[in-house]
Amino acid sequence: MENLIALVNRLQRACTALGDHGEESALPTLWDALPSIAVVGGQSSGKSSVLESVVGKDFLPRGSGIVTRRPLVLQLHRIDEGREYAEFGHLPRKRFTDFAAVRKEIADETDRETGRSKQISTVPIYLSIYSPNVVNLTLIDLPGLTKVAIDGQSESIVMDIENMVRSYIEKPNCIILAVSPANQDLATSDAIKISREVDPKGERTFGVLTKIDLMDQGTDAVDILEGKAYKLQFPWIGIVNRSQADINKNVDMIAARRREREYFAQTPQYKHLAHRMGSEHLGKVLSKHLEAVIKSRIPSLQSLINKTILELESELSRLGKPIATDAGGKLYMIMEICRVFDGIFKEHLDGVRPGGDQIYNVFDNHLPAAMKRLRFDKHLALENVRKLIAEADGYQPHLIAPEQGYRRLIETALITIKGPSEAAVDAVHGILKELVHKSISETVELKQYPSLRVEVGNAAVESLDRMKEESRKATLQLVEMECSYLTVDFFRKLPQDVEKGGNPTHSIFDRYNDSYLRRVGSNVLSYVNMVCASLRNSIPKSIVYCQVRESKRSLLDHFFAELGKREGRQLGTLLDEDPAVMQRRLSLAKRLELYRSAQAEIDSVTWSK
Repeated sequence: MENLIALVNRLQRACTALGDHGEESALPTLWDALPSIAVVGGQSSGKSSVLESVVGKDFLPRGSGIVTRRPLVLQLHRIDEGREYAEFGHLPRKRFTDFAAVRKEIADETDRETGRSKQISTVPIYLSIYSPNVVNLTLIDLPGLTKVAIDGQSESIVMDIENMVRSYIEKPNCIILAVSPANQDLATSDAIKISREVDPKGERTFGVLTKIDLMDQGTDAVDILEGKAYKLQFPWIGIVNRSQADINKNVDMIAARRREREYFAQTPQYKHLAHRMGSEHLGKVLSKHLEAVIKSRIPSLQSLINKTILELESELSRLGKPIATDAGGKLYMIMEICRVFDGIFKEHLDGVRPGGDQIYNVFDNHLPAAMKRLRFDKHLALENVRKLIAEADGYQPHLIAPEQGYRRLIETALITIKGPSEAAVDAVHGILKELVHKSISETVELKQYPSLRVEVGNAAVESLDRMKEESRKATLQLVEMECSYLTVDFFRKLPQDVEKGGNPTHSIFDRYNDSYLRRVGSNVLSYVNMVCASLRNSIPKSIVYCQVRESKRSLLDHFFAELGKREGRQLGTLLDEDPAVMQRRLSLAKRLELYRSAQAEIDSVTWSK
């Protein structure tokens, strides 16, 4: 079981090293989940003497007022033999064999955190003591509760200390060691008062009664020690502290323990309780109880650690990878992010993600509807046909068929198709731009870097603009090709006038009669409709080839070419991550390291059992 206390000791030290010592966080802290024993008492309650008695060494600062101004996590390690020594968490490779130097370092480290003021800090000091005279145990010494502020302290110091103490002992995993002096009324005990508030049934409170030997003559503490005056689930334990004279004379702690045993064994009132009194018994009881609590908490600890690791990994994944430091790494990182964006954009076009279907809608609905709205029948109305044929004939009317008139009528009709063609190009361009913006918003990695997001968006839109111009040229060329060369076979298959009852011997000027002009208009309309049907198929092909296909193939090619010319500092400006995000990632990575280490530590202990 000693491994269990050592395990918690290691985890607590790791928590403090990474700044996880029970303060508020978006995630549960490992510190809060670890079983611990917090020592609570008012000023001058003998709290420091109790700790020194358990350790068997003088090592705590003494003085008037608030001496303990930071939590002291005291980790006791029993060794079989060798010289006693101490180590601080903030000085991991330095051993202290002089415990007067330990006392001085506690005071100095407190001042380093709080300054030489009388203020307090929630950041713990870690002290490990290795000795053959201790049991394996971890205690947290908290600042003594006080009722008034002294000179040099803020008026809030009373509540600050109480809130700090409460933040430790209100946690269900905390065992409370409530230290009260026997020469004061128990009803006024600061330790009992605050312990009762957080643990009203006394299920996790150990009562320690100090200064029993200083009680008024004719009085004793038997009722308290027997649990009659104030009942707790665990028996009260009495302690006889060294007197101030003993402290001044540097009386050995081992000798003091012997005197303590003799006091309880020889005092008639306490003789029947002597077997469960004294600092040695207190240490053994607390060690045994802490081991049992740790053992019972192992499954819930493992569950918390596993759950938190998943949460940390998920958030780190959401925050993305940290920025590379070298130019090559930055370039690679930018290109990888761009490839992710490019892949999402292609997924929209290929139907894996929504949006690509809008392009087909342009070809299937918008383009045909726009062509229908051209109203060729109005363009080929009788008077317009007469006017255009007459103008095309010029000073010499046609002899057989108005070929120039036909050409003029067809060209002027086909030119109007340019409008719907350009509109289709613009519509697809708009859809592609919308898909670019959508893809940018869906690329999680780009959310980290605002400048890169803007540059990628601008580069993609510029590429789409170039593709649109190429598409516009190619699409208009299709219309112009239809205007520049008419399909002769169509006109060869038209019925001749004589077959329709016409008389070719009639006057040339009879060719301008209404019936004849209507037939010309009808022929032209048939030809234009044939061309429109063809363009309805070829225009989408041209747009897809020049815009859709090209955007899938080379959307960011120009951007990549420009990136290759930039220096490391210029690349760094693109990766301008929010400092708060960088700090958050660093904090989460440290915490993840802590939890993975804790997982390995617990697994090694449980498997060894």
